Amino acid sequence: MPLEVIYTELLVQLGFEKVNIDKHWKVLEKKYSSKNRKYHNLTHLSKMVLLYETYKERLDYKNEVLYALFYHDIIYKVTRKDNEIESAKLAVQLLPNNTTADINLIYDMICATQLHQHNEKKDINWLIDFDLHILASSWEEYQVYFKQIREEYKIYPNFLYNTGRKKALEHFLENEFIFQTEEFRAKYETKARENIQKEINQL
Repeated sequence: MPLEVIYTELLVQLGFEKVNIDKHWKVLEKKYSSKNRKYHNLTHLSKMVLLYETYKERLDYKNEVLYALFYHDIIYKVTRKDNEIESAKLAVQLLPNNTTADINLIYDMICATQLHQHNEKKDINWLIDFDLHILASSWEEYQVYFKQIREEYKIYPNFLYNTGRKKALEHFLENEFIFQTEEFRAKYETKARENIQKEINQL
């Protein structure tokens, strides 16, 4: 099912007026289609939606997770450190006054994609894992991913980028787990660590 259709059906369920949904979609599509976005784009959203569809029966707050998924990278500038917080603010501001959604949960979900740390709220852990799934892809796909990230940070010279990237990757390895759900740990933890270490070795 096309992303726009999934998005539209979701917003109807959340109480948005149909006449406004197309406008919201066009804004979201434009943001994620920016020429500066080589990885954090509509393809990234599509892959996360596929994971959501696979595991949604495990979720208690399906609509909140899906809405947070769509908006978690709506604000994305590599020079900023508050992208997730600003994305969360925008996401909840757009919600209609009569929405059935848990607004605080949506805000917390999007903010949680900044640090990717274990949360006491189960559904937040699922969203984090959907976001990080790329780390456990095949080495070929992982190489495409880290080259796309480098493109997004092209304003920085190698000596700056490599230092920052290495620090971020090593942080993942220092944590007891990269993934926050038992299912993802069992399926993907080993592969993700292998990929991350191979990238570190190339920096």
